[in-house]
Amino acid sequence: MKADRWAYESLEVYVWEGKYEIADRVARFLTPLGVDVIRAGALESFPSETRTKPSVAVISASVIGTAKFTLEWEAAHGMPVVWVAAPDREVDPGRFPAEYAHILPHDFSGPDLRSQIGKLLPQLLAASENAPDVADLVAGSPAMLQLLQQVDTFADFDSNVMLYGETGAGKERIARLFHDRNRTYGKGPFVAVNCGAIPDGLFESQFFGHAKGAFTGAMFAHRGYFEQAHGGTLFLDEIGDLPLFQQVKLLRVLEENALTRLGSALPVKLDFRLVAATNKDLREAVGQGKFRADLYFRLAVIELRIPSLEERGAADKVALLQSFMRHMMSPKRFDVLPPMPDWLRGAVGTAFFNGNVRELRNLAERVGITVQQCGSWDEERIRPLFRGLRPGAFDGNERPESRGDAEERRRIIAALDANGWRRQDTATCLGISRKVLWEKMRKFQIVDSEAADNEVEPA
Repeated sequence: MKADRWAYESLEVYVWEGKYEIADRVARFLTPLGVDVIRAGALESFPSETRTKPSVAVISASVIGTAKFTLEWEAAHGMPVVWVAAPDREVDPGRFPAEYAHILPHDFSGPDLRSQIGKLLPQLLAASENAPDVADLVAGSPAMLQLLQQVDTFADFDSNVMLYGETGAGKERIARLFHDRNRTYGKGPFVAVNCGAIPDGLFESQFFGHAKGAFTGAMFAHRGYFEQAHGGTLFLDEIGDLPLFQQVKLLRVLEENALTRLGSALPVKLDFRLVAATNKDLREAVGQGKFRADLYFRLAVIELRIPSLEERGAADKVALLQSFMRHMMSPKRFDVLPPMPDWLRGAVGTAFFNGNVRELRNLAERVGITVQQCGSWDEERIRPLFRGLRPGAFDGNERPESRGDAEERRRIIAALDANGWRRQDTATCLGISRKVLWEKMRKFQIVDSEAADNEVEPA
């Protein structure tokens, strides 16, 4: 099977050479295909969790005896192993499980190595496509249905997308929807980057990549995030956290659709779709001089806001809890449980999740573990799990009961109607900041769909 080049370009190969010098050969044979070759000097150098990026380990059999390998290697590290061993070594089921028995001789050639990698690619790519450990997308509330309709409208274009939403609201999930529903870029890789976690001194190396020998320790060429996303989608989360000097470098790549690796003079052409996300008001940040206006206008071709969990309401909260539990326990185990009791539905629906979907998922995991241990919806054991979650203002299906809240809600909707539902103009009219207006709209569950609901039919 001949794989597309992007399949190799999305691949990472970890090499643990032991007493045999194989890392340079692996790099020489694979880096021309765009593979990232990473030298690993010990078991601890390998990722310790299932990876969302296709990965293979090339390990010399000489390290056996210096480390303990288990039959659960792939489950623990998220990658199969290609062993480099003497030609006469017999396959030992205790060390070379049959399903991972990919063995190369010490003097393996480039075609030998590429043949082994090629055999594994279908398995690796399938695992990568199914890697996100998420439950089914829940979208029963008007706010989410409106968002998904907007995603469907814009997904199949190459315009840049700017997503706004609170922490934990699901920005990466929506970004992946844009990727999956695009007929061109959806066939390529999806590369997610948290901009707030990039150390200042490593920005260029991680985003632009570097040539071999570009600096001390650069033993292999490295493709940065921009190149890794070529042919697919680059998701930049928390874009508002990028310092100004890094924003300039990002803007240049977006304008030229090309980059130059550190230590290289050769430009590399790029073609990817950019989806960015933040929990900050970028217009306000531009006004404060904290975000470049030219980069903002380059990013915000399409702007969408992801509703908070409180805006989505009680029904979505309950559905998400069920979906997460079903995914965690497996459908077979979850479906044999009795229906979720009303007291638990009420507790979930009326709880306020400051961390949004992410916090609800943590609760679902705690509830799921408890249910598996008890074999039932044991109220005495499950109710304490809600400690620390303050009650929401309302259950998501009813309007606020306070007369003052109801009046303020009507006043905000009237101001939005008068200003064409433009947030900044409405905030100015009300004498509050755009951020405060956003918080009040979230508190009172005001969504854009109400603009149409409040239109008066002509006589």
